[in-house]
Amino acid sequence: MDTPHTPRTRWRAGHGPIVHREATVAASEALVARLVAQGRLDDADAAWRLFAAADRLACVAMNVVAHMTYARRFDPDGAPLQPDDFKPAPEGHTGGSLNMVPAFVGYLLANALTATTRGWIMGQGHCVAAIEAVNALTGDVSPRQRGRYDRSAAGLSRLCADFYSYAIDAQGRPAVPLGSHAGPNTAGAVSEGGYLGFAGLQYVHMPLPGESLVAFLSDGAFEEQRGADWAPRWWRAQDSGFAIPVMILNGRRIEQRTQIVQEGGAPWLAEDVRHNGFDPRIVDGRDPAAIACAIVEAEDALRAFADDPQHRYPAPLPYVIAETEKGYGFPGAGTNAAHNLPLGGNPHRDAAARALFNQGAAALRVPPVELDDALAAFAVHHAQQRPSESAHPMARRHPPAPVLPEPGWEPLGGASSAMAALDRWFVALVRANPSLRVRVGNPDELASNKMGDTLALLRHRVNAPEPGVHEDLHGAVITALNEEAVAAAALGNKGGLNLIVSYEAFAMKMLGLLRQEIIFARHQREAGQAPGWLPVPLVVTSHTWENAKNEQSHQDPTIGEALLGEMSDTARVLFPLDGNTAVAALRDVYAGRGQLACLVVSKREVPHHFDAQAAQALVRDGAAHVVGDPATAKVQLVAIGAYQLEEALKARAHLAERGLDACVSVIIEPGRLRIPRDELEQEFVLDDARLHALFPPGLPRVVLTHTRPEPMLGLLRRIDGGPKKTRALGYISRGGTLDVAGMLLANRCTAMHAVEAAAGVAG
Repeated sequence: MDTPHTPRTRWRAGHGPIVHREATVAASEALVARLVAQGRLDDADAAWRLFAAADRLACVAMNVVAHMTYARRFDPDGAPLQPDDFKPAPEGHTGGSLNMVPAFVGYLLANALTATTRGWIMGQGHCVAAIEAVNALTGDVSPRQRGRYDRSAAGLSRLCADFYSYAIDAQGRPAVPLGSHAGPNTAGAVSEGGYLGFAGLQYVHMPLPGESLVAFLSDGAFEEQRGADWAPRWWRAQDSGFAIPVMILNGRRIEQRTQIVQEGGAPWLAEDVRHNGFDPRIVDGRDPAAIACAIVEAEDALRAFADDPQHRYPAPLPYVIAETEKGYGFPGAGTNAAHNLPLGGNPHRDAAARALFNQGAAALRVPPVELDDALAAFAVHHAQQRPSESAHPMARRHPPAPVLPEPGWEPLGGASSAMAALDRWFVALVRANPSLRVRVGNPDELASNKMGDTLALLRHRVNAPEPGVHEDLHGAVITALNEEAVAAAALGNKGGLNLIVSYEAFAMKMLGLLRQEIIFARHQREAGQAPGWLPVPLVVTSHTWENAKNEQSHQDPTIGEALLGEMSDTARVLFPLDGNTAVAALRDVYAGRGQLACLVVSKREVPHHFDAQAAQALVRDGAAHVVGDPATAKVQLVAIGAYQLEEALKARAHLAERGLDACVSVIIEPGRLRIPRDELEQEFVLDDARLHALFPPGLPRVVLTHTRPEPMLGLLRRIDGGPKKTRALGYISRGGTLDVAGMLLANRCTAMHAVEAAAGVAG
């Protein structure tokens, strides 16, 4: 029988607002007994000390979260704060952050109990205060935060003061290593989480065999993106690590209840996810112990499934529903106000709100000596010979450089599909790198987009393959009529080799997800933590000009235009001209690290204009001359895109017949020619000498671009001589059910339009 002073009894008493329900007590006792019986835990009392420590760490972290929103300083001794101790303009997604604290501490508890450092991802990136508070207390902070934030009064006060300080340095960058969302300075973060729902699409594709990942999901995001329902379709024990979703079910969005709660709450959600192949379990989201038990039990259930030689797919993936209320543990919990500022008043100038804050903080207080004991209990990484949580596997992705096979270059003079050339080379790439797990994200038609060999080799992943088609239980092609879901399969697989293939027009649905990845990777570079994962190419085909037969919904170059707005060193956009330039471009992309690349590739047959040497030089420099000499030409025709090159060549021939000497040049990567916006982009773009050799200053130009002309002209300002010397032809948002010639004519992009423009700029 327990005495009043045993570790177990101390834990059972709870702390502050944390109360252990009978179901949690039973689960915790069963877990400790099982871990001891299995030899995974030597000392039950040490486990109970960890459980009690988790309560205290969670209470202090919740207190720090509340202070980060409202206060300029943190007093570990708990003296009531005075008006000047509060921020004049408080800010913070307080309710969700308070809910994330028990969940994240529960994750730490599960790791300490089982001597395992699991990965983590948080879909609700705006709840970053929870992670930063816990990290500061445990000392597991990022390099730029080290020495600035710690568990001292000064360190925690600095954390509070920096949160939403809006500080900016002389270069226009944030002046403190702390943001409103998870970022590279958030130790262990792998995603900003600013776009709700995308973590739910990615997490199942993230862990490699032997790894385990806990994905904290948002009930608000459940409404945003339903592709997460398909996780049981994709998980395979043979090539996937353990993936454990933890839904933080607090029942409220910004200003109303979530649809889950309106429909029936946790029981309704459990039935919904069960229908989609999950094995749900509802736990107390207010209690770190309940979260920890659920994580370990979920992982053990997946391990048992994998070890069963008779297992059948789909696997019943665990789904932890952590039921709580928004802002639990602090005044204002359960109200709409809890989303951001739960007190309903500003403690800086409102005495009632100030009293309420101090009352809430007092209820969460832990004496410093007890906090020291709790943190010491969690400081077991060295003894357990495992990395800290900030160094979990997903946060340190750096797969070996892939073998990049020599392409089978196409001879000049013929014509073929550039997509077919890509297909052949990608198959060779996969065969040359058997150790890299492959994911191909495909919304629909891979074979009709001329990637039949890729499909035949890798096959669609399905639970019950249909005879006679390219399907397999362990296929590497993730296909669903949901662009975000299939792109997430590739972007989540940062330990492997990836490709995304889509219609150009429908790739726009992927933009938010792509942009989230680009922003996070770029911020890592800026912080001196360059990401090490292999680049993820997005090949967009059946594009604007060759999709003429469909309606205008299928004729849209916006994806390339939008990505050209991002930093070009991280988001590359390339317009290959033929099969050799397409393969050279894709090969060059895979030679990098931590980049996304959009390749706009024709699937119809186009003439071969570049041999192996010329194609690789074009990709290296971003632009090249095709025919004619810019030193003697009276006008330069500049093509961006395969169909545009054909029109430019026709236009040059027509001009030559009339005595006007024109040269034809191409740009495959417009971002290499832009005005750089910072030092990192400066290293990526062409310098003035190389640029002027390709595009002599003062030479009249006509740009024929795959995109709309206006954004491309803005990007190419370095070679734009103004409206009298430079004209641009491109997509002017006209289309319909036409043929290719009709699309060119409708958008005034034919060779004759180029002749007319050339005559105008050449005088």
